[in-house]
Amino acid sequence: MNPPQAPWDSEFELLVEKRPAGLLRRSITTVHHLAALTFGGVRAYVCRPPKRGHKRGPGFFMLRVIAFFTSPFLKKELKNLTFPIQLRRRLEMLGPTYIKLGQVLSLREDILPKSVTGELKNLLDRLPIVTYERYRELLEDGLQRPVDSMFKSIDPRPIGSASIAQTHRAVTVDGDAVIIKLVKPGIKRTLQVDARLIGWFGSTLEIFIPQYQPRRVLDEFTDYTLREVNLRLEADNAETFAANFKDQPDVRFPKIYRKFTCESVLTMEFFDGIKPDSRAALALSPAEREELLDKGAMAIIRMLYKDGFFHADLHPGNLIILNRTQAGFIDLGMVGRFEDKLRRTLLYYYYCLVIGDAENAARYLASVAQVGRGGNVDAFRRAVEDISRRWSRMSNFDDFSLAQLILESVSMGGKYRIYFPMEMVLMVKALVTFEGVGNILKPGFDVAGLSKKHISKLFVGQFNPVTLFKESLRGAPEVVDALVKAPLLITQGLRFLEEATKGPSENPLSGLRGTMFAGFSLMSGALILTFKTENWEMSLPFFLIAAFLVLRRGD
Repeated sequence: MNPPQAPWDSEFELLVEKRPAGLLRRSITTVHHLAALTFGGVRAYVCRPPKRGHKRGPGFFMLRVIAFFTSPFLKKELKNLTFPIQLRRRLEMLGPTYIKLGQVLSLREDILPKSVTGELKNLLDRLPIVTYERYRELLEDGLQRPVDSMFKSIDPRPIGSASIAQTHRAVTVDGDAVIIKLVKPGIKRTLQVDARLIGWFGSTLEIFIPQYQPRRVLDEFTDYTLREVNLRLEADNAETFAANFKDQPDVRFPKIYRKFTCESVLTMEFFDGIKPDSRAALALSPAEREELLDKGAMAIIRMLYKDGFFHADLHPGNLIILNRTQAGFIDLGMVGRFEDKLRRTLLYYYYCLVIGDAENAARYLASVAQVGRGGNVDAFRRAVEDISRRWSRMSNFDDFSLAQLILESVSMGGKYRIYFPMEMVLMVKALVTFEGVGNILKPGFDVAGLSKKHISKLFVGQFNPVTLFKESLRGAPEVVDALVKAPLLITQGLRFLEEATKGPSENPLSGLRGTMFAGFSLMSGALILTFKTENWEMSLPFFLIAAFLVLRRGD
């Protein structure tokens, strides 16, 4: 085992380990920063030059009074900054949970102004490190065995220290080069406390601005963040991706070492490759870069629109070029999932975009949106249709790329009180990252042309008889159940009809009523069969019999 060395260098600071703050203390800290941000925002507003032609009323005077009395209590280094910068700095001061929150909110251009989302993209995520000695102790605590029995050596210098975890290179006792990722002490407790506070904050905001659905947005964030702190889930994600791409050897995901993995520790294969934004990547031949782009497009499109299971934290640092033409994906803690119906709809939306069908692209996008109070779906659809037509005439990375089109379309939703699920926003991030990396490898590349081959293959595959048969088998138990129950309902209806039509009735309407009831019983059986099987043709004979009985008795 390597002897202890200096566990940090100039780019890292030592983590001073403290006992995680309780709910009360964390609440006080959070409220303090929130109040300071509010008053700092007021000061930034009143100090901003007025817009031309804009008259300031009595309300502005009151804000100036508030700013005058609260300014002495604000941090000197923050109070003269713009509101977006103050927001970013306050989130950094509040620590890991709020840094993650800011990173997620930086994607929500459908809710927040671009001035805010643009600044939140600058959030620092290189936090103080755990000492090497403490790192070894935490490894042994988590894996319940001596470090020397698992690893031949561990590099005492971390290769990364983010808000949740710290990573080191190592070599196993079997000689395999690996990466060890370890959750920092106290982080899980802090995230759990912050999740409760953020939930309360979202419920409060819901009272004042329900049209922006803050509670749903913040609940989605806390759910994603709490998943990231359980490294067993990241191990599961890596193995799921590997299984999905087992027929694509040039798209790789790190091998997981389960015997050296637990909830707080993840040991995975070390990818010895190059970053796509490095000088070494630019030294690749044009043919190699073209091949990488094609494989990258295939992988992203397949994740999103075939598997419905995709990397939700894509950026150049999470992509590795292996053996010059292989694409490797790492840092798989945050994933997005599309249910089948949403995945198919987004597949049709993306397909319509790349073939230039603006009208249907707008229709499919609007169909996955959630309409807020006072939302105008028709106006939103027309606006998306217009912008999609404009893109089809001038599509290139420099002027207006495909990812920019989707991002602008989703961002436009806020104007019409139309909102999208978190997974949709994460999808846009994946596409933006792919386009950005692709433009580094091949400036001005045609992402629509590159995507068309892969998305068309998926689209046609949706109507493959084998695929349709497999889809139908998913509902086989429900179909069998419906087929078993439907004859019973129909038999009971016919028996009632027979009894109701025997002999004359004192009430001339009673026979009609009985026949109608029998007819409706038959229709009910047919409807149950329809809803269970989603096949109207199978139920058509029952509807015809029911209609015949009702009409015949009516005559």
